[in-house]
Amino acid sequence: MPVVVVESPAKAKTINKYLGDDYTVLASYGHVRDLPPKDGSVDPEHDFEMKWEVATDSRKHVKAIADALKDDNALILATDPDREGEAISWHLEEALKKRRAIKKDTAVSRVVFNAITKSAVTEAMKNPRQVDEPLVHAYLARRALDYLVGFNLSPVLWRKLPGAKSAGRVQSVCLRLIVEREMEIEAFRPREYWSVKAIFATPRGQTYEARLTVLGGQKLDKYDIENETAAELAVQAINSRDFTIASVEAKPANRNPAPPFMTSTLQQEASRKFGFGARQTMQAAQRLYEAGHITYMRTDGIDMAPEAVMAARDAIKDRYGADYVPKSPRMYKNKAKNAQEAHECIRPTDMTRDAGKLKTTDTDQRKLYDLIWKRTLASQMEAARLERTTVEVLSGDKQVGLRATGQVVLFDGFLKVYEEGRDDVIDDDDKRLPQIMEGEAAKRESVTPEQHFTQPPPRYTEATLVKRMEELGIGRPSTYASIVTTIQDRGYVTKDKNRLIPEDKGRLVTAFLSNYFPKYVGYEFTADLEDQLDDVSAGDRDYHDVLSRFWRDFSAAIAETADLRITEVLEKIDEVLSPHLYPPREDGTDPRVCPKCGVGRLNLKTARSGGAFIGCNNYPECRYTRPLSAPSDDPAAQLDGKVLGHDGDEEITLRNGRFGPYVQKGEPTEDQPKPPRASLPKGWAPEEIDLDKALMLLSLPREIGPHPDDGEPVEAGIGRYGPYVRHGKKYANLPEVDEVFTVGMNRAVELLAAKKTRGRGTTAKALKELGEHPESGGPVNVMEGRYGPYVKWDKVNATLPKDVEPADVTMEMAVALIAEKAAKKGGKKTAAKKPAAKKTTPKKTTAKKTTTRKTAAKKDD
Repeated sequence: MPVVVVESPAKAKTINKYLGDDYTVLASYGHVRDLPPKDGSVDPEHDFEMKWEVATDSRKHVKAIADALKDDNALILATDPDREGEAISWHLEEALKKRRAIKKDTAVSRVVFNAITKSAVTEAMKNPRQVDEPLVHAYLARRALDYLVGFNLSPVLWRKLPGAKSAGRVQSVCLRLIVEREMEIEAFRPREYWSVKAIFATPRGQTYEARLTVLGGQKLDKYDIENETAAELAVQAINSRDFTIASVEAKPANRNPAPPFMTSTLQQEASRKFGFGARQTMQAAQRLYEAGHITYMRTDGIDMAPEAVMAARDAIKDRYGADYVPKSPRMYKNKAKNAQEAHECIRPTDMTRDAGKLKTTDTDQRKLYDLIWKRTLASQMEAARLERTTVEVLSGDKQVGLRATGQVVLFDGFLKVYEEGRDDVIDDDDKRLPQIMEGEAAKRESVTPEQHFTQPPPRYTEATLVKRMEELGIGRPSTYASIVTTIQDRGYVTKDKNRLIPEDKGRLVTAFLSNYFPKYVGYEFTADLEDQLDDVSAGDRDYHDVLSRFWRDFSAAIAETADLRITEVLEKIDEVLSPHLYPPREDGTDPRVCPKCGVGRLNLKTARSGGAFIGCNNYPECRYTRPLSAPSDDPAAQLDGKVLGHDGDEEITLRNGRFGPYVQKGEPTEDQPKPPRASLPKGWAPEEIDLDKALMLLSLPREIGPHPDDGEPVEAGIGRYGPYVRHGKKYANLPEVDEVFTVGMNRAVELLAAKKTRGRGTTAKALKELGEHPESGGPVNVMEGRYGPYVKWDKVNATLPKDVEPADVTMEMAVALIAEKAAKKGGKKTAAKKPAAKKTTPKKTTAKKTTTRKTAAKKDD
């Protein structure tokens, strides 16, 4: 039987179902070879020779394929239809040749399909080809570039900027986008402006809103009413006049649907509508693709196969009627940036299957499929027909004019199914107006001025960042998710309320690269390099030439940094980041003057242990330090270094450290390098700390006395998890922070005893016993848990839905919940009987974990 190789077991299972017993379908579990993470894996001195190594986890998979080929001399490589899939096929072929599993008479072919359906797979088997060499060369070039940058630029960062992590070729450019946007936001100064709106009534008593557009006979621009005084004058001008309807103009308008999804637009829309990150979106899409529900999800294309277009039109007619089907099919075309990723759009493989018919319990998959299905159908539906009305309201002397706008949907068209989300709120003026007649009086009912301020540009979300990268030509569909994820994993960027915010170390790295390697974090340079790689994939350029030109200039740039001193680098970055590091103070004093000694100046410094901070240059006389970020509205930052008083000869100060505010007694000395200090407990505001409270904190832990049972001391203190009492190695939490200073022996012993009874010896209470599992045996019970009732069978615990009472649970319901939970854990939906399960489950679980890890590694490469 011919041996067919795909990336994942899920894909193998689906394809095996279509091909039947005439083929052996195996999984490679992603890439089987990679460059060893050490210097010398890419050799620029020998024509960029690359040394590949079969991963430890992959050896058994390669062996399984080699063993299968002993019984057949036909190998069919059916990995994904993109550069990454082509590379996996090439690696497999090379690895099998080295094992001598591929002999002279072995027929090796490559097949691709854009969807895992029976028709697509069987048609692909009829049209085999060889591995596409230009696509492989494009992959080799990209891997070599990323390696050369990572293994040559990262050591420069480590040496010249302590605490910095590795820098990725495209990730650094992406990080620059986020940092520059944050700098725009910080430099932004809001501008005040006002608008004036009035409520008018028709002679028939219906009201509508209009905004001021003409004042003093002159058309108003957005910022013409600059302050409250000007707004009040405008209000007076409206109130002192009578108005009539000067004109009513109604214009028909059409609104066309958005094209079907490609990778970037799918990630953007999933972020807008569901808050999905790029990785989350692609993982759900990957599972939908492998199950045969959607077409391939890494694509630059928005065109749709003719048969799919006709299927969509039929589905629209059946569901919504012939009025929603345009006379001729809608055709979408775009010029893909990369021929190897110019596949069909992302669409359902069966247009009649909506999300309700999807056989999956995964919420992410169901949501994403529903989005893809609706967008696809909407893209082939009739346009929405609208009527937009503009009403001009004018005073008798024509010195004051207002405008009312409205919109009416005459025919909803594609809006019946789907409407594209937006990154920013836009006023569509879609209010519906009452009947208004030209020449009739407009009765003024109220006039309202409104104050506004211009807003800074918004921080990037993952969706808008991908959109910006796409506009600049940076990255490709197969790389968006991994780029955005990597900069977060390295701690350069954090995500808060779906917005990307640069961390200080992200700013430091960007400032360093922008000043010492400006070319390599340049948008145009990076986009041009992507275009060169596209030329390689099209067979129009030799990849060795691309690497040679890049390495010649890049190695020279690296060499130029050899004599850079750390102090020189810090001075340069200190200058570049000065507005961020030293924001203006409310009292108007110089933000660079040390707030503690008042003599020294603040500078960017680095610690031996790595990491940067702000310190006083009057060291060691002044030991003032603070983190890089010191927002002016942060009480802890404002009070950092405040002297609370003295305990004997030693100064008690309030500090703001890496893990929050704390109090400290004295300064480091040779005899005491780490002076006594205590963190402020949760709920204690820095501005409320005085000397007495500081001394109370520094007195902890407090000895309560000897335990009555064994005489060992009992202590009270504040730890990582809050206030506690301790006896030996036993701890018990205190409910209130203040109790740590007052708790007595009786209370402490009571808490420690209660904690002991809640230990390992206790068992959960059964609320209802249902009997033996009907298929696999073993008791099934409804248990009382810490987080609510649950069903327990063997080692499976399944939480009850919120709307189900424990007393109402039946055996049938319990078995369904157990099966669902077992499936989510990676087990079988109907558990095997215990004796068999003990023998087979561990091996199966390990395989599934490997599958997920390897597949994810391949897809996010």
